Amino acid sequence: MSDSLKVSILGLLAAAGSAVCFSIIDVLVKFLSGEYPLYQVVLLRSVVAMPILLLIIVPLEGGYHVLRSRQPRLHLMRCSAVVFANLCFYTGLATMPMADAVAIAFATPLIVTVLSVVLLGERPGPWRWGAVAVGFAGVLVIMRPGPDSFQAAALLPFLGACGYATLHVLTRRAGGADSAAALTFYPSLAFLLISGLVGFATGDGRFAGGDNAAVDFILRAWIWPAPGDWWAFVCLGLTASIGGYLISFAYRQCEAGLVAPFEYITMPMAVIWGILVFQEWPDLPVWIGSALIIGAGLVSVWRETRNNRPVTRPRPRAAG
Repeated sequence: MSDSLKVSILGLLAAAGSAVCFSIIDVLVKFLSGEYPLYQVVLLRSVVAMPILLLIIVPLEGGYHVLRSRQPRLHLMRCSAVVFANLCFYTGLATMPMADAVAIAFATPLIVTVLSVVLLGERPGPWRWGAVAVGFAGVLVIMRPGPDSFQAAALLPFLGACGYATLHVLTRRAGGADSAAALTFYPSLAFLLISGLVGFATGDGRFAGGDNAAVDFILRAWIWPAPGDWWAFVCLGLTASIGGYLISFAYRQCEAGLVAPFEYITMPMAVIWGILVFQEWPDLPVWIGSALIIGAGLVSVWRETRNNRPVTRPRPRAAG
């Protein structure tokens, strides 16, 4: 087995592992969204995740010197993208059935394919472009754009998908210049700082009120967590640190357009979680759209593995 193939396999296994972690994060955030505001959940998640990252993951990757970066501007853009994505996606997740929100968010791999051409110079073949077209058709089936069936809340996970796609392409653009630990650390730090500032500014709930569920989820008053909810926050922080590391590793090792479809693993998991935890049964358009999206992703992966092309890595750009 060639070294490039070994790298690809490890990267794709990491992508699959991160998808499992992110599915667990989704169900925990939705579970907690009934009582706690978004940024309180984010803050407590970050408080748990940061020690795991600094005391376990960073030392295993070589020590704290791996956090140094020559690309501060790139990390700032990545942090901005992931904060925007989290705000949009989790607000949508709190106000929509879980399977619907996750299915719409699967526009992420499709947008990654498009952005990888513009920003990374990758060259997807006709099969992958066809997969993008079919996948977007699946997203439209689920969103049901029309005066009678369209929900404005459906735009939130789609905007979140745009943010996540930007994050992944920027991670790929970093190339091999920064470690996966560094690529995980800076967004985690951004979450910690921003959620703390939001809590300081709005935590007393003075901006809450009204009938908009999405706004209420963001601005409602912070409360001390119930003893029975601490397990969820701990699990949230643990899966966030592991999932963030795995997805950063995956996008460092493999082409962005090849890694992205592996995130489709979270779709069947979202359906299962929705049924078991929230008693949410997807309707027919969600099943049809999900089938189109997942099928498009599998075709893309099948075509790329048949081509068996060596992994291309963009040269890291210098900071400045």
